[in-house]
Amino acid sequence: MDTPRTVYFHIDVNSAFLSWESVRRLREGKSDLRLVPAIVGGDQSRRHGIVLAKSVPAKAFGIVTGEPVAAALRKCPTLTVVPGDYDLYIRMSDAFMEILHRYAPKVEPFSIDEAFLDMTGTDLLYKDPLTAADLIRETIRDELGFTVNVGIAENRMLAKMASDFTKPDRVHTLWPDEIETKIWPLPVEDLLFCGSSTAERLISLGLRTIGDVARTPEEILVRHLGKHGKTLHEYANGIDRSDWSREPETRSVSHETTMPRDVTDAETARLILLSLTERVAARLRRNGDKARQVSAYLTYADFTRRSRQAALPAATDVTEELYAQTVRLFDQLWDKKTPIRLIGMSAGQLGGDDGFRQMDLFDGGRHERLEKLDKAIDSIRSRYGRGSVTRASLLGNEVSLRKRRDDEQPGDSSERS
Repeated sequence: MDTPRTVYFHIDVNSAFLSWESVRRLREGKSDLRLVPAIVGGDQSRRHGIVLAKSVPAKAFGIVTGEPVAAALRKCPTLTVVPGDYDLYIRMSDAFMEILHRYAPKVEPFSIDEAFLDMTGTDLLYKDPLTAADLIRETIRDELGFTVNVGIAENRMLAKMASDFTKPDRVHTLWPDEIETKIWPLPVEDLLFCGSSTAERLISLGLRTIGDVARTPEEILVRHLGKHGKTLHEYANGIDRSDWSREPETRSVSHETTMPRDVTDAETARLILLSLTERVAARLRRNGDKARQVSAYLTYADFTRRSRQAALPAATDVTEELYAQTVRLFDQLWDKKTPIRLIGMSAGQLGGDDGFRQMDLFDGGRHERLEKLDKAIDSIRSRYGRGSVTRASLLGNEVSLRKRRDDEQPGDSSERS
């Protein structure tokens, strides 16, 4: 029997943050931001921040993602500016991913607003890939109120490039026999992961199109760009050997605690969860791992067990980033009144630090600062003991939390599988 052709979809929400804000406003009876010059990002009264997302009418004024809000307002003084709302984006992302899971046997979240679908072997479920893609695209539009682009190819890299073709609300293919006509004429900066500095270097070598890169001997690119030159040569020829898709791994690190007395108040529950997350994050850092998924779980006093998990926007070992997502899941799980006997959290889909992190326009350097803070705390605790540094939110509660941990044995666990 012939091996089935591999088929990947890349699903990308069109102008996600602006689309999601528009959907919320329409549900509130307000106007659609997508139909007027509008951006998401910063405080209009203070003219701070950068453009996180823009409408098509805003694009017509020359407004680009990543530029200062003040610059965008100079281009269009009547521009509507709305602040970012990360909680809204998480909720919309969850709904988006839920639909993807309905139609695909394997969903690989790549960021908060995009995912890969492994559609290999689904020939009996769908007439053809285009039919499946249209079904997914139309379901998202009809149920959630926003549009997506779908790229279809035999590997993830080509699927992602295909989804960047004409927008919005479109489906594009990029099969091997379409590479020469569809992407070779494009400028080098359109090649996946070819940043501005790399593009300038390629142009200085006389390579202005993706086709130029594809036809250049690999050894010449490696001589000028190192290992990245090899990758770009492969990408230009439609070859994807990379592991940037970050397929889920089975390993995980978890920590849980069984309380001597049932917990009935949210503040105590969250403090316990923070303490657990600190330990899991520290273990990740010791092992050189980063997590792409977190889970929260609890056991009620009647021994009913509940759990919930979610993908992270980017792989991380930072305590505060893991905690923010975990406590959100926990708040969704608990009804705030049923007594809790056990609380736990887990970090999964682990992988080493490959140096790649999806750009987050909300970050403003915060991730780097939190990484440095965690490293400093780890260093101090390694030298002087765990109790030498305590987070401000745990002050006054550390004794009771420590007593719980001392009383937990053997119910407390921290394991990796």
